[in-house]
Amino acid sequence: MIKWFSVLLFSFTLAACSLQPQRSSTEVEISPGVYVDLPKPAQLGANITASQLISASWHNEAGQPQTQQLPVQLQIDDQHIVMAGFSSWGTRILSLDYDGDNIDTQVLSGLADTLPKPEQVLFNLMITLWPRNAWEAPLNKVRWTIVDRKNKRIIANSDNEPVIEITYSGSSPLEGDIQFLNRPLNYSITIKTLSYK
Repeated sequence: MIKWFSVLLFSFTLAACSLQPQRSSTEVEISPGVYVDLPKPAQLGANITASQLISASWHNEAGQPQTQQLPVQLQIDDQHIVMAGFSSWGTRILSLDYDGDNIDTQVLSGLADTLPKPEQVLFNLMITLWPRNAWEAPLNKVRWTIVDRKNKRIIANSDNEPVIEITYSGSSPLEGDIQFLNRPLNYSITIKTLSYK
């Protein structure tokens, strides 16, 4: 995730490059050696079109705070999740289509080794938006748990250690900001929904 945002610093030089297609598994690594299957698009229980701004914060190797932003367009229905990520100059650097069986992506040429795996991007999105009951079965298979409290979601590993903490500032995930904290990797993401229907 951190590399994904840092690449935006250089994206203006890549505007003329083409998007390269890829196909990925729907199985995602959520911790070293721990894999879960993503829920199906229909398990969200809603059709959504949204415009979001994703901001990532972390500390570089010198301990200095870093922040980057990524505008995202998102469309979800019962059959597909379609997402496009853009540079701040408007260049599309990532497209993703998940149909429940495969993740088809297009990544700006030259960035495939710099951007995160598409299933990781999708996991971060889905773990914040999909209901708890859609995640319980995949997480139970690896003895992880998901707990929803008022305006907060906590995902804990098999040792009951909190791994991901998500805080919602609104009455629903698309209202107000979402704060996403990955404790082991020590980075945070803020998802601001600019518009949705």
